[in-house]
Amino acid sequence: MKTTLNFDDRLIRAAKVRAAEDGDTLTRLIERALRQYLATSVSTARPFRAELVVKGGQPVAGVNVDDRDALYERMDGRG
Repeated sequence: MKTTLNFDDRLIRAAKVRAAEDGDTLTRLIERALRQYLATSVSTARPFRAELVVKGGQPVAGVNVDDRDALYERMDGRG
């Protein structure tokens, strides 16, 4: 499949040099990198689990997990 992608110029230049050093094409280098990334990222990903802020077994007063802005203020030390 053909597709068009926009990459940082320095990144592509370095990738072309590396592919040439390995006696390979840029396309094959990118394919290998994608395959490796997809193979490792799926198997090593851990599900995210949020936990309530508790102290002494009770939720911390003033922390409302339904209020995103209040949570950010609390994390920034403003609340």
